[in-house]
Amino acid sequence: MTGRHFLHVPGPTNVPDRILNAMHVPMEDHRSAEFPKLTLPLFEGLKGLFRTTSGQAFIFPSSGTGAWEATLTNTLSTGDQVLSPRFGQFSHLWIELATRHGLEVIVQDEEWGTGASPERIHQALEQDRAHAIKAVMVVQNETAPGVTSDIGAIRAAMDAAKHPALLFVDGVSAIGSIDFRMDEWRVDGIVTGSQKGLMMPTGLGIACMSQKALEAGKAARRNNPLRRGYFEFEDMQRSNKDGYFPYTPSLPLLYGLREALRMLAEEGLDNVIARHHYLASGVRAAVVQGWGLKLCARDPKWNSDTVSAVMVPEGFNGADVIRRAYQRYNLSLGAGLSQMAGKLFRIGHLGDLNELMCLGAITGAEMAMRDIGIKVEPGSGAAAAQEYYRAHGEQQMRAAAE
Repeated sequence: MTGRHFLHVPGPTNVPDRILNAMHVPMEDHRSAEFPKLTLPLFEGLKGLFRTTSGQAFIFPSSGTGAWEATLTNTLSTGDQVLSPRFGQFSHLWIELATRHGLEVIVQDEEWGTGASPERIHQALEQDRAHAIKAVMVVQNETAPGVTSDIGAIRAAMDAAKHPALLFVDGVSAIGSIDFRMDEWRVDGIVTGSQKGLMMPTGLGIACMSQKALEAGKAARRNNPLRRGYFEFEDMQRSNKDGYFPYTPSLPLLYGLREALRMLAEEGLDNVIARHHYLASGVRAAVVQGWGLKLCARDPKWNSDTVSAVMVPEGFNGADVIRRAYQRYNLSLGAGLSQMAGKLFRIGHLGDLNELMCLGAITGAEMAMRDIGIKVEPGSGAAAAQEYYRAHGEQQMRAAAE
């Protein structure tokens, strides 16, 4: 099909030309004396992205799942208890990974469309007088139902319970798009990947660990540690301090990461986060005010600024919308996962994008819905989003310029 493909899944996201051009490099000796000039600033740049001064960043040639595995296996011992809310496909998968590694996971199931409950986390930790729970694992932004949890409130709940558990956060679809404050919220491990807010191809699993977590890892090594090889933090630490890696890194992706961090710094992280909220609000206006449909998120406080999960009316299948959008209009939308399969479709709105790109996705989704018989008024979603952007765009531009 001629023309541009509109990629509006919640990851991978569009890769801007600047990053594509930065990645177009010849191979080089990753053991040379010059190589640390590339790598050492990356570790510092990631600390700025995570808003930490004391955390230590790790870059693995993997997806975000590799960083999940590294975070758990380097800090915990076989049989340790961990507490994890489950309210979407990716919290489920992290729980499954932890179980496979021999951890005992206490699962707090929440209704899909809501997020992690600080109150339930507080209650569970307060009841754990022996401090058997060693970590709390929370997905900050669950793309399957399109909801975001309040990590600051979860930290406050842990503090109120006076519990020493580590706090691990999956920020794969949040970092570089939704506010995250590692030091302020005293997060002990944050995980992300290259293919979402960092606007790159898949291939880098990134973690940043607190000093408390690294110390916990030293203790775990003396007490029935979890097995690992490729994802060993100590191997990384020995090599990374001088700007190298224990095995061959992905050179083009490292150059892409350097450019991505530059782009985020040029726009300003606060402006990036505000832009995502602004664009997401226009998409939500299209869904609710224009189409008269519902989001999977049960309350505005759960709304995700990186993906909107749109519930289709009874009697329709979200997969049909997705198929029609792709085959007829060259638009990729996200599918409903697990218990939401067929009940919704997802519009991703994160990374390198602006109002017109969002409007293209809205229009394509609207035409696909009408094509399969969903009765939405032609132009209604795009009109609602346009009015939102027209009403709030100047304010957004002024804020970004300050």
